[in-house]
Amino acid sequence: MKYMLLIYDTEEEWGNLTEAERGRIVNEYMQLTQRLKSDGNYLGGAQLRMTISATSVRIRNGQRLLTDAPFAETHEQLGGYYLIEAKDLDEALDIAAQIPSARFGTVEVRPIVEPAPVV
Repeated sequence: MKYMLLIYDTEEEWGNLTEAERGRIVNEYMQLTQRLKSDGNYLGGAQLRMTISATSVRIRNGQRLLTDAPFAETHEQLGGYYLIEAKDLDEALDIAAQIPSARFGTVEVRPIVEPAPVV
């Protein structure tokens, strides 16, 4: 089954880390990604740019409305994701617990809806 692991943390805390601390965390991410690839769990993933670069799009009454940055104010921001293959939710949760940001942020685990086969 496929799962999306959505990685949330605070951009402010990341900015407060020293360059050495950020380097160690990035190295942990690289090692985890390599392990997931080796184990056959990795389907994709990426780090996202900071929320200041985001634009939210809404359609209201047939009009396109654009908002700079995320639509909702939140304590934690979506910073990246992994798309993985796992045998079940337990394995997906075990993988999510290995993500460095789980120690100081949140990792949301969501199953992917697989399209029904066309017959």
